[in-house]
Amino acid sequence: MENVVLIIHLLLALGLIAVVLMQRSEGGGLGMGGGGAISGRSAATALGKLTWLLGAAFIITSITLTVIVAQQSAGSSVIDRLSATPPAATQDETGLPSGDLLLPPTDSDAPLVPAAD
Repeated sequence: MENVVLIIHLLLALGLIAVVLMQRSEGGGLGMGGGGAISGRSAATALGKLTWLLGAAFIITSITLTVIVAQQSAGSSVIDRLSATPPAATQDETGLPSGDLLLPPTDSDAPLVPAAD
């Protein structure tokens, strides 16, 4: 269900971008010049109505995705996941721990400095 809503959400986002880019510019950036939203007259063009429709559908899918994710994560906490112990590091044939993170040995309190050649 989440994947279906997510795909619809992404398609709506792409459609909204395309419709906004196809609209005619009225000049005067940030609504200065043509009256825009201040004048009270609504968009009468088909692209204007389609923009409102896609925008409303985008907001609805955003809220739906938020509700779905909130229901799935109910009962689990970030703190619970942090308190879990990490798996023990294994060693390969070189004797170094496998994985992305290589930690220095902790058998001495000496500071870590590069070896002098």
